[in-house]
Amino acid sequence: MNRRELLSAVAGFAPICAMPIAAQAQTKAKPPEDKPFAEHFIALQLSDSDQKKQRLVLSVASNLQKSYGQDKIAIEVVAFGPGIDLLRAESENRALVDSLITQGVRFDVCGNTLDTIEHEIGKRPKINPHAIEVQVGVGQLLTLSEGGYTVIRP
Repeated sequence: MNRRELLSAVAGFAPICAMPIAAQAQTKAKPPEDKPFAEHFIALQLSDSDQKKQRLVLSVASNLQKSYGQDKIAIEVVAFGPGIDLLRAESENRALVDSLITQGVRFDVCGNTLDTIEHEIGKRPKINPHAIEVQVGVGQLLTLSEGGYTVIRP
């Protein structure tokens, strides 16, 4: 097969290969009940306990709120593994988290991570009472992604 034949064959497969991507890009998220006018849907992944990354996630959420307006964007921060440190009751970023919660940002904490910590140290960590426990953090990201959210790991 020469180069011209190869390119012709590849071009014939391109539309078939691109269809799932195009169909996925058109998936429109259903707005959460508390954000009925949301047009943009973002899930921010946090799986690191580094303070700089935690502040970056909070900054991204805040900047998105300012840019699009609180009613036009649904933001969900999903913390799992070491990332749950952001949502510990004694977190130094607690005031920022609470402020974003009052502005409509949702914070999810991984129940599996909490269970693992409880098993290792004998007690469950104290978590911000406004955080929503989900059974599997990564599963929550998958569900959000399949529901039309864009997952970002700042």
